[in-house]
Amino acid sequence: MNILLKRVLDRLVRTGNLKVTGPKGSTVVFGDGSGEPVHMHIKTAHAERAITFDPMLAVPEAYMDGELDIIEGGVLGMMRIAFQNMGSGGIDATWSKAIEGLRHAFRRLQQINTASRARRNVQRHYDLSGDLYRLFLDDDMQYSCAYFEQPDMTLDEAQMAKKRHIAAKLRLKAGQTVLDIGSGWGGLGLYLAKAFDVDVQGVTLSTEQHGVATDRAHAQGLQDRVHFDLKDYRELNERFDRIVSVGMFEHVGVNHFRTFFDKSATLLKPDGVMLLHTIGRSGVPWATSAFIRKYIFPGGYIPSLSEVMPAIEKSGLVVTDIEILRLHYADTLKHWGQRFAANRDKAKAIYDERFCRMWEFYLAASEAAFRWQDLVIFQIQIAKKNDTLPMTRDYMAKCEKALEMREMGHRQEAAAAEPAVARSVPARSVAVRSVAAKPARRRKVADRE
Repeated sequence: MNILLKRVLDRLVRTGNLKVTGPKGSTVVFGDGSGEPVHMHIKTAHAERAITFDPMLAVPEAYMDGELDIIEGGVLGMMRIAFQNMGSGGIDATWSKAIEGLRHAFRRLQQINTASRARRNVQRHYDLSGDLYRLFLDDDMQYSCAYFEQPDMTLDEAQMAKKRHIAAKLRLKAGQTVLDIGSGWGGLGLYLAKAFDVDVQGVTLSTEQHGVATDRAHAQGLQDRVHFDLKDYRELNERFDRIVSVGMFEHVGVNHFRTFFDKSATLLKPDGVMLLHTIGRSGVPWATSAFIRKYIFPGGYIPSLSEVMPAIEKSGLVVTDIEILRLHYADTLKHWGQRFAANRDKAKAIYDERFCRMWEFYLAASEAAFRWQDLVIFQIQIAKKNDTLPMTRDYMAKCEKALEMREMGHRQEAAAAEPAVARSVPARSVAVRSVAAKPARRRKVADRE
């Protein structure tokens, strides 16, 4: 190991148990020996030099390229040691802080997300093969933080709980119009339409997601009530009773926060309610991880609450409720990582080994950031007027409970009916008959201004 890297790691790792083997085979131990051990093997001189000068980017790149292996402890363990040493005289004492400081200073230049650039950024990530996402997401393809009401919930159960939690905060009524900004594969919009008899318009910039969501709406017989458009939210002119946005705000960019909320205020009816669900920082504003920005979410930015609130206030909207979900995303990412590992060979068949190592690092490092750094989820409820919603939060819990009981009843009915269906007609025939029996209902998705 070169002397410079050894000095950096000596100052970086004050707590923990880190063993590093260099390209020449020598091994050095860092930290105070506490916690689970982690053993890294830097296999090339090239990787060793790069890690010395820019560890936050060079470590994941070396791992992706097979120039760094983690023999013991995995990526999660390595990131735990890194995050636990931040601010304890470790990372703050090295020049890597200066590099990250420069990235923070130039973050606005990196996030000039015009409509055309935003579309390209989204396509880089969300237009990857849908088969990849099916390997690790839940059955409903929810690619955002789940809500673990109980620690032993399955991923599918926690994602359903997330949809109930969001729906309760929207306080929906039958016949209302809902805009879903960043509608993904359509799961949330379809859920709201079925649960509340509302009309939903979803917008996405991902061609892959748009196609899947549209097909799902038709398959469920909801094409007259749920529409998905391949469109930027800035192009919309309709007005809606409700707006929901889950996992999209991270792609807006700090330069465009005011535009996002100004446009939301224009799109929301006078008695309208909006629910924003986004990753956020519990600490001060900081730059997006160089690895995440370069390989996973180009143009992405994780905001602090101090950056979001002024933009809401200046738009004339009223914040009516804020909830911070802390470790829910860490547990979600844990499930995703386990599922991806179980299907790694299938992912490699779709892409290659380098992609798999990149994805493994992304999922594990993200889990670590939610467990040991400052990443959380903001759920911000917003209204046009301060008297639109009840004065207490009781209505949220009541709605969630009612939805849960209804879903339990549907599951019991389905379980009871399944043997009879199996004995009589094919499931596909039943589904077609069910859709055909329901009269088509055509409503305008939204009122024009």
